[in-house]
Amino acid sequence: MNFPSRLIENAVNELSRFPGIGKKSALRMVLFLLRQEEQLVRKMGESIIALRSEIKYCKKCNNVSDTDLCNICSNPKRDASLICVVEDLRDVMAIENTAQYQGVYHVIGGLINPIQGIGPDKLQIESLLKRVVNEKPEEIILALSATMEGDTTAFFLSRKLQQHEVRISAISRGIAVGGELEYADEITLGRSITSRIPYIPR
Repeated sequence: MNFPSRLIENAVNELSRFPGIGKKSALRMVLFLLRQEEQLVRKMGESIIALRSEIKYCKKCNNVSDTDLCNICSNPKRDASLICVVEDLRDVMAIENTAQYQGVYHVIGGLINPIQGIGPDKLQIESLLKRVVNEKPEEIILALSATMEGDTTAFFLSRKLQQHEVRISAISRGIAVGGELEYADEITLGRSITSRIPYIPR
């Protein structure tokens, strides 16, 4: 792709780093930005810089937050006896959108994937186990994607959690096998949470 300007080429190269954004899509975004007022583009840039430099992670559940404790963990109306284990922020948002769950979360930050070099030590698993010891929840809900990596992670977690007196459950498989949580519709996901089942390692 030939560019009339080095500045345009640099901007296209940077924007095409986003997942699912190719050079053509990035070029459309760059041309859109060129048509906007400088103040608007500057504001967009500043918001992205602030996102990267000022975002925090909840000290209790590892969810992204503006403060040391996220608005879910700090909400006294949430049921702290239920901890829902999810992969990342997208899954928290997906479950919250169902309005069917009133417990709290623990974001482990990924799934076990030996091929990509992601082992249990690279996930927030130890912090989950410490929460179980310190907070003594009644139930841990494994709300992980119905993929091989999700099943592997759930199996590993179940083995670790069996050492503690806590009920382990999993969302019911209204979620398609091989499907990722964030793409499930809200009704199906809500029903999967409310009709969760005891987790039995396969």
